[in-house]
Amino acid sequence: MKVAPDSSHRDAMEILGLIIARGGSTRLPKKNILPLGGKPLIVWSIECARKTSRITRTIVSTEDTRIASVARKAGAEVPFKRPPEYATDDAPEFLVIRHALEWLAHNENYHPDLVVLLRASSPFRKPSTVDQAIEALIADPAAHSARSVTKCHEHPHKMWTISGNRLKSFIPLKDKKPEAHNLAYQVLPPVWVQNASFDVFRPSNVWELNSALGTEIIPVEMDEFESTDINTIIDFYTAESILRGIAGDSSYADSLKTAGPTP
Repeated sequence: MKVAPDSSHRDAMEILGLIIARGGSTRLPKKNILPLGGKPLIVWSIECARKTSRITRTIVSTEDTRIASVARKAGAEVPFKRPPEYATDDAPEFLVIRHALEWLAHNENYHPDLVVLLRASSPFRKPSTVDQAIEALIADPAAHSARSVTKCHEHPHKMWTISGNRLKSFIPLKDKKPEAHNLAYQVLPPVWVQNASFDVFRPSNVWELNSALGTEIIPVEMDEFESTDINTIIDFYTAESILRGIAGDSSYADSLKTAGPTP
């Protein structure tokens, strides 16, 4: 996705990079500060935010003092401590976002024009991809947000539910090509899945739509490397292997480093 920069907004817009990271991860304990490639996992997202050309401020929302300390050392701000009720396994992400924006508005009179939500579990996103997503949202006033996606590895036309002792097609048969579950992936309709890497959204969505993303969402297509998402120990080992592979590909390694000046 290539979008021409909107130079009329470039110097005027306040764009917040918001990283949410809690200490109570259950599937992979302490994952946000586990060392990946010699630095804590959350630092990858902080460095990505600081290497973009558009994000003007980087904040971490956490309830965990260790995460907060690591974040500050990496150059992010941690201006508040996330309330414990917003740091549970089942706390909606939207409430975490709303709390951060409310705190900044009430305590600092800070009102960003756009918010970039960077999930700490996604270490390999490129700063340039984030910048392109920001530009896309700026260029499309009718859009509420932009969300990162990647092509599905498991196509929904090959998915099933179980009823009694029978498999039933997850997609209604009337909506599928005959024998779609046996067709090659390349002849099936392209399907994308959100990859939990990042979103860019207008803060007005939160107040007016009671949603961060809204309904008009721009797709931000990302490759498999960028879409790496760490939630389990298998994910973590996979990321370490990917990192070794990236290290041997100087062009890809450089793409993780290059962007605009660090704020």
